[in-house]
Amino acid sequence: MSKRHAVTLGGSIAVLIVFLAAWQWLPGWLGMPEFVLPKFTTVMQESVRMWHTGNFLEHFGYTALEVVLGFILGALLGLFVGVVLGLSPTTESVLSPYILALQIAPKVAFAPLFVMWLGYTIYPKILVALLIVFFPIMVNVLSAIRTVDPDMVNLVRTLNASRWQIFRLVEFPSSLPALFSGLRIGATLAVIGVTVGELVGGNKGLGFLLVDAEGQGNTAGVFVAIMGLTVIGIVAYAAVVWVERRCLHYIPKATVTTA
Repeated sequence: MSKRHAVTLGGSIAVLIVFLAAWQWLPGWLGMPEFVLPKFTTVMQESVRMWHTGNFLEHFGYTALEVVLGFILGALLGLFVGVVLGLSPTTESVLSPYILALQIAPKVAFAPLFVMWLGYTIYPKILVALLIVFFPIMVNVLSAIRTVDPDMVNLVRTLNASRWQIFRLVEFPSSLPALFSGLRIGATLAVIGVTVGELVGGNKGLGFLLVDAEGQGNTAGVFVAIMGLTVIGIVAYAAVVWVERRCLHYIPKATVTTA
């Protein structure tokens, strides 16, 4: 480990220790009751209880599955639409008003409608996540394809490359940095979409646990659910970064988005 990485890791650990210490002792010093802000140890005790008696792992896995499916489907749809619009300005002109209207409409407002249509199943949560993930990925891919270096395209054309070869060899590789930037954003937004879906109409998942704990006045349980959602978001983001570093290893670090 280099000195720079060691300093970064040490600084991050120090910030974490200060944060946990403040969480543990500051509420008591301020006279804040436990039902408003429980101590860190209280939240940890509640997490152990929920793990053993509250089926926490089952709900965690259910939410994680929804996040993964919503993220993958949203990413694939965003990639496909972004490529189609990027390669066809006419198609973009026809569809852009409707795509813009879909983006302007608050996606979380669709959650009750999806629940009414599909019931208390996994599908409404996946659809909300898909809608939220779709737009940033689509816009990034569209912009990247539109800004491909025309000299590179012309160079490949002089070699008698077909339209598919131009896309595969020049346009798609050029869009990968922007695609991964969108995927980073989408990885976190997918968690938000699934959580909203579970809050509106869920009988499983961490969002359901959050609502259940809130209804019982169990503030520590609410924090446990939030921490579980945060873990899922961090893992999803880290997975995108891991794939990005292996796909874009040939690009100088100065031109790759930071982790």
